[in-house]
Amino acid sequence: FNNHMEDAKVSSQKKIKILLVDDEIDFLEAIAERLALKDFDVVAASNGKEAIASAEKGLFDVAVVDFQMPGMDGTQVLKLLKERHKYLEIIMLTSHATIDSAVASAKLGAFKYLEKPYDFEKLVGTIQEAYEERLKKKFEHDKAHMEKIQKLSLRESPLGLLRALANLDDDEK
Repeated sequence: FNNHMEDAKVSSQKKIKILLVDDEIDFLEAIAERLALKDFDVVAASNGKEAIASAEKGLFDVAVVDFQMPGMDGTQVLKLLKERHKYLEIIMLTSHATIDSAVASAKLGAFKYLEKPYDFEKLVGTIQEAYEERLKKKFEHDKAHMEKIQKLSLRESPLGLLRALANLDDDEK
């Protein structure tokens, strides 16, 4: 019985939406396919510009970004994605790991920094951890937002409340 309950719980959950960014096309396609088989919703981008454009079109939970790419590198992609998508968690992948690059990624808000070649199951686990972190941050934000609204509703007239809500909404953008 418990196993059936677990199966039902898993199947009712929303798929984690992943933005996968890597300039090595064979690698990109292979990982995208393997992640899709693990029941993730994957969108692949082969460069930084494509990744930013994809992120503008769709809401992603987690991005997995290659550190070294021609043109816009992983650090630039990380910085832009974090600026524009507050709750997106980003995992950096690199085959040229250095302490400096790991520290720089962490300062820009990367969730984790994994070395290539990597263990696929470790990547899957890291994606799931990143997704949980995203949900936690979003929940805390929404909770704080609701508390502000509740406080406003106690002291504002209906028109004042609408103005205050409009200001709160503007602060979110």
